[in-house]
Amino acid sequence: MGSPSIAVNLPYKPEVVDSDVDFYNDIESSPLYKMLPANAKEYVKASPHLLEYLHTFPVNTYGIPLFLSELKKDLRKMESPNIIYPVNETTFIHILPDPDDVRNYYIPIEPSFLHNVSQMLPAIETKLVDMIDGLEEDPISDKERAEVIKKMLALVTVIRPKGVALTQLSGGGLQQQDMKSKITTFLKTDFTAKDKMKNVKKKHQVPTTPDGKVILTNEEYRAIEYLLIRDKIDMGVLKPFLSDSYIEDISCDGIGPIFIEHKIFKGLKSVIEFKVSSELDEFVVKMAEKIKRPITYRSPIVDATLPDGSRINIVYGTAISRHGSNFSIRKVNEVPLSILNIIESNGLDYLSAAYLWICAEYGMSLFVSGETASGKTTLLNAITAFIPPENKIITIEDTPELMVPHRNWIREVALAKGKGSGGGSSGEVTMFDLLKAALRQRPNQILVGEIRGEEGAVAFGAMQTGHPVMSTFHAASVEKLIQRLCGDPINIPRTYVDNLNLVVIQSAVKRPDGSLVRRMISCNELVGFNPETQGFTFVEMFSWEPVSDTFTWSGKGSSFLLENKIATMLGMPDSKKSEIYLEVEKRAKILERLHKAGYTKFWDLFHMMTKIKKQGLLQIGS
Repeated sequence: MGSPSIAVNLPYKPEVVDSDVDFYNDIESSPLYKMLPANAKEYVKASPHLLEYLHTFPVNTYGIPLFLSELKKDLRKMESPNIIYPVNETTFIHILPDPDDVRNYYIPIEPSFLHNVSQMLPAIETKLVDMIDGLEEDPISDKERAEVIKKMLALVTVIRPKGVALTQLSGGGLQQQDMKSKITTFLKTDFTAKDKMKNVKKKHQVPTTPDGKVILTNEEYRAIEYLLIRDKIDMGVLKPFLSDSYIEDISCDGIGPIFIEHKIFKGLKSVIEFKVSSELDEFVVKMAEKIKRPITYRSPIVDATLPDGSRINIVYGTAISRHGSNFSIRKVNEVPLSILNIIESNGLDYLSAAYLWICAEYGMSLFVSGETASGKTTLLNAITAFIPPENKIITIEDTPELMVPHRNWIREVALAKGKGSGGGSSGEVTMFDLLKAALRQRPNQILVGEIRGEEGAVAFGAMQTGHPVMSTFHAASVEKLIQRLCGDPINIPRTYVDNLNLVVIQSAVKRPDGSLVRRMISCNELVGFNPETQGFTFVEMFSWEPVSDTFTWSGKGSSFLLENKIATMLGMPDSKKSEIYLEVEKRAKILERLHKAGYTKFWDLFHMMTKIKKQGLLQIGS
């Protein structure tokens, strides 16, 4: 598994696997197979490399792992997890305890655990190079290149049916295949070693047919196809990490292991590690080329987006990173978390969500503010489901993360100078440019990924002209948010700040049991600016109580936005404006009922809220 440049440092001494054991034909005759639980047997039947991995694993020391199809939150309390779970049809993850460290082990189990694969692969790669050299046209897209690899692999191999002896296909003996190294443009996308042939013996026996095709079992064929596409097309050894929906962050700090932050098991260390600085440099260079953001000593830092939408930061070379090149990947959820998912994890409660619902529906401008990794973007994304479904929305980001459920959605992404989407050079298009253009497109709402520079002035200008703006911001309190808005480099005039209606303070906090959780610390209305005191008036609507881990509606009965903005907008007389607080409670009950009915997923919840709106159940006072 892996390559000479990237080591797999298993935390135990692997058991010796008998090379005569046939994981292809005789799975059920394995004594270890007979000991496995029923669900594990189904997994190893479909993926024999999993059984081979289990044969290398010291079961007598650790016990047979617990096989789970999905991970529940209550597993967080498990002190010594010995768990295997699937991330896709071919790859599994083994979580194993480390008694000497707070971080447990994260072990990807890929098809390359089939012991024959490492012997077969060099011979097959050599044959592929010869065939690819003869291609008349180079494939352009990753999909085209993957198809070429699959077609070429089918041409240079033959699959041995179960029960058919090797001698029946090889003509009575094994043929010799010479190993030779060629580098072509097509194969330079390999994210592993510079030349896999270096450490392979010049001559190696592989079974071939008389016409030179390599004989493979079906499982070997699938494993080799997986590895070729993983290393030539995909992100190499990072593929299992990127495929794992339970991972939040992937980081390599330089020479050493890849670390991850896991949604269930928190901080883990991978058994995959870099041992040589030059090989790590090569890895990050090729990774940058893969995402069409070349990195050099003169331009050693890259901030970009991976094909799956994850955010990646790469720092290249030892000149600015003393431990060697490093990278960090913040993964995005394929399906965004809904407001009910956040309520499930106690990030906020039904009442505060219902209040945000009314504010978003009636065009209040809001910022979700907090420190890095506090859940700002996650909460902002969940709030977008409260925007009326008929509205036109424009999102403006430097790295695309927001996922809006509305059909009438324009998604704009800033473009760094010289970094065109096709890899060629281009002019710079900033968030400032995009925001100015958005104002001409008559949106109902503008969502900005993050306010941090001159685009802030345009955003507040948009608020003044009646365009609701939602964004994230780096500040841990309302006071600090105002200080940053009015200081360099944003420089918003103090008299403009109260165009922002609402500030939600989000934070990652530690609970008494040591767990790190994300909470809405407070929800605050900006009421106005006092020219005499040069201060701002804001009212805290909701606050989080850390001892009880609950939320208090501290502003009930004193909401400037509900009474003076929204109720006035709806034409409610002063004598009935207090009824708007009943609307918050009504919508809280609607969210609770939707939750109990199982509409917790982002898209499902949005569709149900759209139906409720069409039925007229969201009319204030209904």
